[in-house]
Amino acid sequence: MIRRSLRIALTLFLLLFVVPVLASTAWWALQDRPRHWNDADWGPSGVLPAAAQVADATIHVMTARTGGWKGAVSVHSWIVWKRAGDRRWTRHDVVGWGNPVRRDGYAPDARWYSNDPVIRATVTGAQATALIPRLEDAVAAYPWSARGAYRIFPGPNSNTFVEHLLREVPEIGTTLPPHAVGKDWRGPGLRWGRDPGGDLHVSAWGLLGLSAGPRTGLELQALGQTFGIDWRRPALKLPGIGRVGV
Repeated sequence: MIRRSLRIALTLFLLLFVVPVLASTAWWALQDRPRHWNDADWGPSGVLPAAAQVADATIHVMTARTGGWKGAVSVHSWIVWKRAGDRRWTRHDVVGWGNPVRRDGYAPDARWYSNDPVIRATVTGAQATALIPRLEDAVAAYPWSARGAYRIFPGPNSNTFVEHLLREVPEIGTTLPPHAVGKDWRGPGLRWGRDPGGDLHVSAWGLLGLSAGPRTGLELQALGQTFGIDWRRPALKLPGIGRVGV
């Protein structure tokens, strides 16, 4: 009975996690991409208009595939915002050298390792005006902001940072995609609890976990990847691939 259960669990792990990651890796191997960071394009992509052209307060959550073979299975994420009347965007993300939390370290819509960014969520108008101060507080309270705190796997990394902001300000109404490696890091050891948006989380060192609730739907997490179902915006969440659905 135990051996049969282990066989079923292994089969499910292969189907839900290994097969999508292998498919994503095969696709990535065919892409034309820079081989080194200093060969990459880090300039503006043109995805965002100039801030002066946007009258209302606005928040954007953005991601782009990362570099090297990491890009086969993960994205880098960041968040940008402007208040009404601002003539420039403010960008916050985390990087792996020096002080990890950076403000305006790159153009707001910069390519990441030559990969164009995708806007994952947008909030505008009065709601954005109300949420920006809370985002600023969440940035200031990020628990892994000290020099040397960054760790590429399993976290805390760039995706840990942005998912922290999205949990603390759930009214933004989104989560990071399933291939945002590090989004489920909540600290060393076994962690569990309910976030401000009402979701339940269990995480073991960011390596294995489970999330359920109105923001995340139902997620199984393993080795930085996620398989899940989003019932609010119907979609499958596939490791290495991302959301498939609405």
